[in-house]
Amino acid sequence: MATVPEGRAPSAPTPDGPPQPSARADAPTPGEPPQADATDFEHVLGPGSRFHTLFDDPRWALALIRATVLEAAHPQVGAALLDNSTFVTHPWRRLRNTLLSLQRIFGTSDDVRRREAARLNRLHGRLHGTDSRERPYHAMDPEARAWVVATLFDSVVTMHRLSGQPLAQEAMEQLYGEFHAFLAVLGDHAGHLPDSLQGFWQYYDRVVEEELENTEAARIILYKLFDHLPAPPLLTGVPALWAAGRALGGPVVGAITVASLPESFRRRAALPELPGAQTLMQGAYVAAGLARFLPAGWLSADGIMALLDMSPQSDDPRARTVTALQHRIKRAAALLRLLNPLPDPVPEPEDGPGAYTAGGAYAGAGAGSGAGVRRASETFFREVLDQTGDGYLDWPDLAAMARELSTRLDLDEPEETRLYNAYADWWRELQRALDTDGDGRVSAREYAAAAPSLAGPALIRVAEVLFDATDKDGNQSIDADEYRTLFRTAFRRDTAASAAAYSRSAFVGDFLAFMSARHRSTPFDPLLADA
Repeated sequence: MATVPEGRAPSAPTPDGPPQPSARADAPTPGEPPQADATDFEHVLGPGSRFHTLFDDPRWALALIRATVLEAAHPQVGAALLDNSTFVTHPWRRLRNTLLSLQRIFGTSDDVRRREAARLNRLHGRLHGTDSRERPYHAMDPEARAWVVATLFDSVVTMHRLSGQPLAQEAMEQLYGEFHAFLAVLGDHAGHLPDSLQGFWQYYDRVVEEELENTEAARIILYKLFDHLPAPPLLTGVPALWAAGRALGGPVVGAITVASLPESFRRRAALPELPGAQTLMQGAYVAAGLARFLPAGWLSADGIMALLDMSPQSDDPRARTVTALQHRIKRAAALLRLLNPLPDPVPEPEDGPGAYTAGGAYAGAGAGSGAGVRRASETFFREVLDQTGDGYLDWPDLAAMARELSTRLDLDEPEETRLYNAYADWWRELQRALDTDGDGRVSAREYAAAAPSLAGPALIRVAEVLFDATDKDGNQSIDADEYRTLFRTAFRRDTAASAAAYSRSAFVGDFLAFMSARHRSTPFDPLLADA
């Protein structure tokens, strides 16, 4: 789990709303559509592009992990990830959103492409601060953005080479032109990527040799993320099975990724290379490349991500099938325990374990159970409020919530800014109520000591703004389609929703009950708590 180094000043909203970036002469103004040139992006980035063919290529998963490590090794990108990203606590959500964004950029519609670019620019414009060495970072920095695109291009080229299918020069030139167009869509025209492919490799080697560092964000991805990777929503019901698979797969993925990184960076960052890692890496890429011989449609990125992201309570028939399989696994495990019983567990204290039951109440935390309530509050703090996983509640955590909700609802201006501003108001209210030591952030202990203060006027305002953003037709109720857009499932009996509509009062009541930790197992649980 990521930690915040001592002395780092947490990012905080400005008096008029969320953190705003400083002006840059060479970057688009956050919140405004990027002013791209006259390139025919539909022709360059559409379904006929080389990059578009990678979405359903299983080798792309290995290449994307490699690119993410190289991105995180850049001081600016690594600092932004460490302070603001949910990639540690909510990696599946982050992966899904990244895939969705790339599909929009490399899709068929120029309007969708430009709209997504404007959204990305607004998102990046809100991410700025200083790293642990007091160096400023800004996610709109054009050199950092160019490096992110460079790592994607290089990782695709490396992916083909390691799997025994190197790209021809012409194909490589075409792919490089597509990534240049990607930057142009974002509005970056300053030429931070060289025009020629030959110039790119010189640029790439220079950045690797002179600018990359063994950042904390890169170390987390390599050595902590996969070892502690939370189960995707659909597999949360089989924790033992997931833990066993993760214990085996985590070190393997880490070793493969390290072996695929540039040798000069591995040497300078003192990254250990296990014996046989190079052979394992090449075998993994070759094996993934053989999947191209499978029947068409068997490997679909959309289908795989939809399945992994599916909640066990989803109305999708596939979820019911997997849930039934989970029940069979649990029954088999129970039978094994009967045949080979474990030692008697240590009894819980009288005030109970303080965990949530399936119905959302505190288990063992009755009216006089202060310790149980406190432990339950700390669980809610860790699973829901601490979105970035640094052990504290501060503005980046609430901004991550606003970012996820805005992405789900595909909000434009000004609705997106209204939601961010509502969360910023709530953060200021939380600081006044809970930050007892004045360090600009709220610890789990501070939160647990005054959890009821969460449900104040600012949180009610967040619920109201979220309802308005979800209620697209403005009829003061959320219908089935609007409900599915936000929660990715149909109306369920365990919510306050009727079969026809979800009223404003019911929506606001459920949101307040969830965000103040009074009730789990609401539709907001998979929205903000799942990985």
